[in-house]
Amino acid sequence: MNDPVKGSSAHAPDLDWSQVRETVLMLELAAGQVEAAMKDSNTSVGVLTDTFTSLADTLVTVDVALDTLPDSVGNGLVKAEIREGTRQIGEKVHQAIIAFQFYDKLVQRLDHVCASLAGLSVVVSDRAKLYNPDEWLGLQQRIRDKYTMEEERAMFDAVLQGMTVKDALAHYMQARMQQVEESGGDVELF
Repeated sequence: MNDPVKGSSAHAPDLDWSQVRETVLMLELAAGQVEAAMKDSNTSVGVLTDTFTSLADTLVTVDVALDTLPDSVGNGLVKAEIREGTRQIGEKVHQAIIAFQFYDKLVQRLDHVCASLAGLSVVVSDRAKLYNPDEWLGLQQRIRDKYTMEEERAMFDAVLQGMTVKDALAHYMQARMQQVEESGGDVELF
């Protein structure tokens, strides 16, 4: 059963039909769809990242240019208005950069999901691994090791200990919100 999955035969099952092979096919398809979505969005986010980096550089150039203007009565007011405008734009650029960091974290998590699905496919598709608890323990440990936050590991552990995924997710979200509140709104991104 180590052969790569070669499409579904559920529409015309024969003696070789296997629900395990169908499961592996669906797992691989799900991982492929997530990977395709990440690649599509990475291109757009790359353009946005370059654009906001360029905006930040331009704001620095404008600020330096403002310093070269004399502080006459008329110029002083215009300089102040321009500085306030560049400050506001700078804040928006900073907020966008933070959003890109969250997006990067999302992509990392989705990559972990794809790797987990691939690992699950390997275990499920091999009878020697499928019925071997050590293989399942190894898979679970590899999945757990990919988590970067303690709250993620706690959620994973809770599910393995019998908590429903829905309840574990609610507990995880509550812990994250408490962490944000305790940090005064600062969130650990990486």
